[in-house]
Amino acid sequence: MRQGGERRAAVGWLDRFDLLRRPGGPARLRRMRLWGLLGVCVLTVVLLVSWFTPVLSVRTVEIEGLVAVQEAQVRERLEIPSGRSMLRIDTDAMARRVASIPKVSSARVQRVYPSTVKVTIVERAPVLFFESPEGAHLLDAESVEFAIEAAPIGVPKLITEQPGGADPVTRAAVAVLAVLPPALNIQVGEVVARSISDISLSLHDGRTVLWGGANDAERKAAVVLPLLTREGTVFDVSSPNLVTVK
Repeated sequence: MRQGGERRAAVGWLDRFDLLRRPGGPARLRRMRLWGLLGVCVLTVVLLVSWFTPVLSVRTVEIEGLVAVQEAQVRERLEIPSGRSMLRIDTDAMARRVASIPKVSSARVQRVYPSTVKVTIVERAPVLFFESPEGAHLLDAESVEFAIEAAPIGVPKLITEQPGGADPVTRAAVAVLAVLPPALNIQVGEVVARSISDISLSLHDGRTVLWGGANDAERKAAVVLPLLTREGTVFDVSSPNLVTVK
């Protein structure tokens, strides 16, 4: 390898020496150096102009994914200074500020050259709510309390002693809803959680499903729908290997 490197270096010096020996060789070499230096200068000027002037400033903001969140609120959190170059905006910081909006689950901010900032938002969706003197607290699939407002139609009500996003029993109830078959989920009107292992589902038609805890979720989900085709009012799948109907 060392001999090959020395050979290539020697060939390079010979080529340069040969260029100098040709008619006009030194002048040609100077022109090559001059054009190279000129190219570096032009590139430097372009970068400086793009960085410090409004040539590449943000002119358009596109926001996708909004349903419940107000667009004005998102624009306020972006905090894009007027005339700021696209090269100088901090997209990560902007995304973090937008994601701090309670109803926003995640946010992504991208540069789309020459002058557009694209914001993609995923909003939190309520899966449960519980009542308090302040109103209905909405919980998403991660047990995050993100709003106090009227619950959307179809979102089940949680009944437990100490509801809240940090409450283990509340989190267990949310985990149970996450594994329910969709055909059963839409029938649930209330989730009664007495403990992390004693959770029941009150259906809109008055029937009750005793689910138990979040364990054995796949097995429970497999047996519950066939069980609900039987006559009865209380369907116990807390022990999926020994289900009962009353």
